[in-house]
Amino acid sequence: MHEAFFSSKQWKEASVIALTISRKPEVATKPIIERAWKEGKTVCIPKCLPETSDMHFRRFQDESELEVVYFGLQEPIVHKTEQLAPEDIDFILVPGICFDPRGYRIGYGGGYYDRYLAGFTKETASLAFHCQIIDKVPHEAHDIPVSQIFTEKTTLICQ
Repeated sequence: MHEAFFSSKQWKEASVIALTISRKPEVATKPIIERAWKEGKTVCIPKCLPETSDMHFRRFQDESELEVVYFGLQEPIVHKTEQLAPEDIDFILVPGICFDPRGYRIGYGGGYYDRYLAGFTKETASLAFHCQIIDKVPHEAHDIPVSQIFTEKTTLICQ
């Protein structure tokens, strides 16, 4: 699935990509981060602010800029990283637990990505194992679908 993603128009055209640092059992994002750095792309990762339920993305250049926060997530250290505005990001790789062919997903329950994506106008996609694709994910009006899902078997163009 990584190779399909690297062959995509989104990857080829993006100079600034946003994604999470994965943890098991999620699809590994470290190969994407390393490839982005190798190709001279800017990588940014999310910083969640539980006190306000907001999230923003910060430039990520080195693992020394990370801290472990709640649930074992790795996030950028604020005083070591620069915040990027949504308009500076070309593409967001959105995490999730399961997905449907329309691009709706079940995330981790915080609503951070849906709130962020409500004001984001550029491309989004997700990486998922094929077993994470289900027929229909229940969704509400505020849920924002991704435009593509890359799996080890196929690439879904979501409608």
